[in-house]
Amino acid sequence: MADNERIPTVIADDAHVIYKVYGSAGNQQQSPLTSFKRIVTRTKAANVREVHAIKGVSFVAYRGEAIGLIGTNGSGKSTLLRAVAGLLPVARGAIYASGQPSLLGVNAVLMNDLPGDRNVELGCLAMGMTPAEVKEKKQGIIDFSGINDRGDFASLPMRTYSSGMSARLRFSIAAAKQHDVLLIDEALATGDAKFRRRSEARVRELRQQAGTVFLVSHSEQSIRDTCERAIWLESGLIRADGPTADVLKEYESFVRK
Repeated sequence: MADNERIPTVIADDAHVIYKVYGSAGNQQQSPLTSFKRIVTRTKAANVREVHAIKGVSFVAYRGEAIGLIGTNGSGKSTLLRAVAGLLPVARGAIYASGQPSLLGVNAVLMNDLPGDRNVELGCLAMGMTPAEVKEKKQGIIDFSGINDRGDFASLPMRTYSSGMSARLRFSIAAAKQHDVLLIDEALATGDAKFRRRSEARVRELRQQAGTVFLVSHSEQSIRDTCERAIWLESGLIRADGPTADVLKEYESFVRK
């Protein structure tokens, strides 16, 4: 795709995300009952602390790009994904997106007491698939996730799954649909090498279908294999944005210091 044909899918324009953390005196977190009483009686908390998680972030993402988000723990990567998905408000600046970005992966409709195969159906319906499409894709999603590799886990309640199995199933459901913007947070770090290879191949397919993929991962190899561009966040600020190899080189030098 020529530069003059590049189509933006996400634009962050000097975006700031600020959390308000309500606590009591001594910086101790309030109990749920105390917080509820404060809300009902409209009394102010003894201590309100603001956490400036994202600080003036600006970038443009384009169709067909896979962008890795890297940074140390607490740098703001997951917060940025949630803001792009529209799940967190932007205090200042703005984030614009084409269509509705999808944050991996349909957690709101996955129910622990229902079996995995039923959750596949609900997840696909929640993403807008028709019942016929769900029927067509259901077994492929289960096979892709690998949850049945060691038994018929698809027929068991999700509360019996390990965290890795749940994450793999969520990725498999989300990746079964073409998204304008797909936001993936650590899903490729779960499972064995075979699942990671399948996942990375699926991300490449989504890109080829003109989607944009954001990937947060602590696995630098997953970022190298999947993303041609990387954004390095540190303390809520963008430290570098460019070709993956160049940004990872800067980041590795920073971590070694």
